[in-house]
Amino acid sequence: MKTIDNDIKAGEFKKVYLLYGEERYLIRQYRDKLIKAMVKENDTMNFSSFEGDGISQKEIIDLAETLPFFADRRVILIEDAGIFKKTGDELGEYLQTAPDTTHFIFVEESVDKRSRIYKAAAKCGNPVEFKTQTDETLARWVGTRIRKEGKGMSRAAYDLFISKTGTDMENIDKELEKLICYCLDKEVIEIADVEAITTEQIQNKIFDMVDAIASHNQIKALDLYYDLLALKEPAMRIMYLISRQFNIMLTVKAMMNQGFGNKDIAKKAGCPEWAVRKYQSQCRAYSMEQIKQAVRDGVEYEEAVKTGRMNDQMAVELFIVQYSAAGTAEK
Repeated sequence: MKTIDNDIKAGEFKKVYLLYGEERYLIRQYRDKLIKAMVKENDTMNFSSFEGDGISQKEIIDLAETLPFFADRRVILIEDAGIFKKTGDELGEYLQTAPDTTHFIFVEESVDKRSRIYKAAAKCGNPVEFKTQTDETLARWVGTRIRKEGKGMSRAAYDLFISKTGTDMENIDKELEKLICYCLDKEVIEIADVEAITTEQIQNKIFDMVDAIASHNQIKALDLYYDLLALKEPAMRIMYLISRQFNIMLTVKAMMNQGFGNKDIAKKAGCPEWAVRKYQSQCRAYSMEQIKQAVRDGVEYEEAVKTGRMNDQMAVELFIVQYSAAGTAEK
């Protein structure tokens, strides 16, 4: 990200920018920064954008060959086209010979670094991966936003806020705006304010459900499940999210047994460091083999639903009943 900031500051731009990764909020921020710096306002003659997997690479190449009209550069934005996986060879071959006056900005969620177009983008420009931000970075970002509004926030209130919003910066931004407006006449944001206004994510409800399953609280787990169904959450998505939780538990349990610290576990499991402690608590309710079996059962229940052998809502109920009854303190 610093390299992009430096390019903007110097006014010297690379031929290709590739912005990709999980943190869509930051990707959009840097996409807009680049466009603002590289294209004059309302210059529709020299700026073109393409989106989706139906783009024509030949059309883009033809456009790229056109010299800019009364401007220093032509900028082409291509978003979520999926061409950094298997289909971008034609454009990848072209990038290295494109005119110096044509600049590309690619935005993708994921890329294949072995692809021809990724290698060309790396050679001609600057691929930047936007990963989920660390706990420390998010805390600094939220703290800066709150201080700009002339307010403070207790650590307990912040922890509750992040536990509700998750680590997606776009969601944090939206919920923080609501919270600041709600506390307009207050100097310090407190736990009660967070409880009153911050919307809890579906993933949090899934986490609570798995927590209830691991605590052998079958009634609570089923109640949370029925609440999610009432919110129109599809049963198979709930099954997928439960299975995902058990997959993370598998990683956490294995690394705990090998003596890894929470920071290393969080990085490998792809979750915030504060969440590791909660996963560790859940893990203690099951042996490694039981967690592995839960992951396998999740796949089997999903297959049973897809083949028509089982009703989707019943499949999730059976999983909840089965694993809220199981449990052991073994390794």
